[in-house]
Amino acid sequence: MPNNVSLYYEKRDVNQNPLERAEQNFDEAGPAIVTRRPANERLKLMRNLPLEEFGFAQSVAKVPVKVTMLGPDRIAQRFKWETSRDVYKDLDDFVDHVVAIERRIIEQLVDAGCKYIQIDAPGYTAYVDKISLDRMRSRGEDPERNLQRSIDADNALIEGFPDVTFGIHICRGNARTIDPRTGKLVPQWHREGSYDTIAERLFNGLKHRRLLLEYESDRAGGFEPLSFVPKDKIVVLGLISTKSSDMETVDALKRRIEQASKHLPLEQLAISPQCGFGGIDSKVLSEEEMWRKLDCAVKSAAEVWS
Repeated sequence: MPNNVSLYYEKRDVNQNPLERAEQNFDEAGPAIVTRRPANERLKLMRNLPLEEFGFAQSVAKVPVKVTMLGPDRIAQRFKWETSRDVYKDLDDFVDHVVAIERRIIEQLVDAGCKYIQIDAPGYTAYVDKISLDRMRSRGEDPERNLQRSIDADNALIEGFPDVTFGIHICRGNARTIDPRTGKLVPQWHREGSYDTIAERLFNGLKHRRLLLEYESDRAGGFEPLSFVPKDKIVVLGLISTKSSDMETVDALKRRIEQASKHLPLEQLAISPQCGFGGIDSKVLSEEEMWRKLDCAVKSAAEVWS
């Protein structure tokens, strides 16, 4: 086996260790969802997948449907700008173009009757994670400039759709694996760090009405940063793990919500899983486990906000 292939598998094996950071090699071969890729030509909207998903979900759902789509920040962090200057002159050019394309996706969703759109923006936790910050600087990027560009892009994305509720989801990665000792699903993650250093700038800068924040582990830090949330926003506390077979309890969730309410009023709080139950090339909970966790969330919400 060639050395490069051996090293590749060695890295992958390390990433399977339970309860550890699932490290990524952004320079290896692979799709842009997991690696940094250059652009060979300017992007085009070939297919509106969120619209297709909304159409199907709307046809079978008995309640309003929420659609999720990837935000400009996450896409930009997967763009190898330094080898793409013959296509995009810089990151600003690329992000502006991504926003224009994604606004077309949103326009079509709105025309189809979608009233709630969630922007998935896990990349924001890169700005509190030392490894991610070091990587930005090693590429000649200014993390402060990147953060402001991303906030501006997310706001530009949702501007001009007054009848739509926009949420934005922020987490530290949804990686997980099976613990060989127990056979249970256990968490991994891509980033570490609390919201403290970016909370005031992020929570006040973003114009989204819902902030869906991961809070199911110690890596998220405490609830103190919630004090920076403006009065016109709702924070959805991601207290339920999609990465662990361990089951939450209603009493434990109620205690966590009570702790959060010391920094933000209950009327501005809600509860949800910390991320999605699905995954790309990832282990997942059983369907029965997913329903048990959702039932726990519903029961907790009913007791807290009844």
